[in-house]
Amino acid sequence: MRRHSYILTGLTLGFSVLFGNIAQADGNTPAASAKQLMIEDLVGLADKEVLMSTVTYPPGGASPPHRHDAQVFVYVLQGELIMQVRGGPKVTLKPGETFYESPTDVHAVSANASQTRPATFLVFIIKEKGAPTTRAAAP
Repeated sequence: MRRHSYILTGLTLGFSVLFGNIAQADGNTPAASAKQLMIEDLVGLADKEVLMSTVTYPPGGASPPHRHDAQVFVYVLQGELIMQVRGGPKVTLKPGETFYESPTDVHAVSANASQTRPATFLVFIIKEKGAPTTRAAAP
């Protein structure tokens, strides 16, 4: 149990720093905040792990293009989000709606649809064990 606590602490800091750096890449967009909820090895898949986090975009918050090299499942908890993977349709999601990114997708648009209210979503990421959670992608 202690091992999971240390891993969670390290990944929470790493994910928050990485996601915050991506969210502020243009210098003008408010940064997102992320809270790591858990990380677990996937039973029967020795090289995979699943991370669960909540992410909050402040009013007007957005991320420049990025990728996860993972399967990403998003569930909107509060507010509205504008999401799009490169080559796919741009969608506006409301509470209770979902979004999916494959390991090969570039997350071209990820933004709070509101300039006055925050937006919060739950994220499940299935990825290679030890691999970075997020990395920048060319626009």
